[in-house]
Amino acid sequence: MSKRALYILMRARMKPNDRTNLSLSPIPVVNATSQTQQQNSRQNGSPGEGNAVPDDSGNSEREFKRVRSSMHSAISMNKTEVLDDVLNNFSEGYFSLSHENRRKLLLVLAREYDLNRSQVRDLIKQYLGLEPPADKTQVCDYEDESLFSPFYRIERNLRHALQPVYEVLFERLNTHPGGLRILSILREDILTILAEENIASLRALDSYLKEKFVTWLSPAALELHQITWDDPASLLEKIVAYEAVHPISNLLDLKRRLGVGRRCFGYLHPAIPGEPLIFIEVALLKDVAQTIQEVLWDSPPIPESEATCALFYSISSTQPGLAGINLGKFLIKRVVTQVKREMPHISTFATLSPIPGFMSWLLSKLAVSQTLLAEGSNLSQSQADGSSSTFYENILKPEEEEALMSLSKDIASGKNGMDLMFNLLTSTSSKWIHSPELRSALKAPLMRLCARYLLKEKKRGKALDSVANFHLQNGAMVERINWMADRSQKGLSQSGGIMVNYVYRLDHIEEYAHSYFSNGEIQASSDLHHYVDEADTA
Repeated sequence: MSKRALYILMRARMKPNDRTNLSLSPIPVVNATSQTQQQNSRQNGSPGEGNAVPDDSGNSEREFKRVRSSMHSAISMNKTEVLDDVLNNFSEGYFSLSHENRRKLLLVLAREYDLNRSQVRDLIKQYLGLEPPADKTQVCDYEDESLFSPFYRIERNLRHALQPVYEVLFERLNTHPGGLRILSILREDILTILAEENIASLRALDSYLKEKFVTWLSPAALELHQITWDDPASLLEKIVAYEAVHPISNLLDLKRRLGVGRRCFGYLHPAIPGEPLIFIEVALLKDVAQTIQEVLWDSPPIPESEATCALFYSISSTQPGLAGINLGKFLIKRVVTQVKREMPHISTFATLSPIPGFMSWLLSKLAVSQTLLAEGSNLSQSQADGSSSTFYENILKPEEEEALMSLSKDIASGKNGMDLMFNLLTSTSSKWIHSPELRSALKAPLMRLCARYLLKEKKRGKALDSVANFHLQNGAMVERINWMADRSQKGLSQSGGIMVNYVYRLDHIEEYAHSYFSNGEIQASSDLHHYVDEADTA
């Protein structure tokens, strides 16, 4: 193994790679930084393993006050010649803070550097006290237009007053070398705190920072880069570390994903050089793959000239602080354009995607159904008072119930079909996957319920499944669901091994995206609708 290959492998193994795709789960970048600082402290003779650790609460408080002071200076200072030093001090100081002190500092930022609401109220009162001319359409010269000067003045002042003070810090960090990464880590910490407790001022801070990121990370500011084996090892190790859908098992696996018949594209930003914000992996195939095994090299790749399908099989983010910012939408569109330009013979653009929420949704339905049965609840009454899902009575069709209950008691047991299904799917050994008889009995209900989950189950009018929502809002349609497409432990626990193909029909992307955004309409193939329509008429 070359030194370069060893470097990639060893560096990548130091980073976590069990994150989920598209949900943009928090990545412990900050923790890794803290660990590095702790290691440096030990090397410098600071308290650590094997040394007595004194009570450092006083030091912690002094450090907090120092960083708070540097933050205030970064916001209030107007001397540009020393501003860079102040921003450096704040950034370095922030990394040195404990989790609790970071929380305190962010709350100070959210509450004490918010907008001046007294000023906003006064301006609104002034505005409401103005008497506009009777008819603006009659204003036809500069002299008459001057009647609106008080309105323009107060509106301008209102716009300024509605900008929180912490915007100054965000804007200054954004233009500071390395500042975009600091802002991303700040927002990662904010999201971590908000996951634990709902703090209104901190949520407002997060919302404002998110809007800033959307502006700063416009497609025009991002560079589409095709990642190849010839890229620097420092970039390749990040691909290994942050691959969130199908972990890269070894260097041969990485080389294959970057080789013939495969593509990998990432979005780079000049403020974070050498590290893609998000990247997507593509397989060039003759047909739309039905299993992940087809994609991950069960057989050699076909010649690229014979490929007619570009299959997106993994998309991963490297920055948890950019959660909720749809960089993937722009990335997919850019990649489609790039591939189409280089290979005009590619006519189909599709995905082979996980369904991360299906199994948890299904198990909750089964559990609720069993609870109602155990309590002897009346089905019609529970439907009438809204305490039961409208899906309850059709959780299993009669023939599905019969197939499950006819299984040998030696391999499966339960009081009824739903109880038996719940027991099988929650088995820690996943024994059903190894039994042709069990797989056959489970296939019909799981495929039907999965189609129902993708097409009918919604939250706030949009698809309940996060990956489905991502692709649908980007203009894809649901083409096909595939049985036993991912037999990994992760695939079984998330979706019972089922995966889904979304297809991007180039002539309809904008139309489908608009109909989904406007009224939640999900475009799907006749095969998918057949599963759902069959259940509705049962």
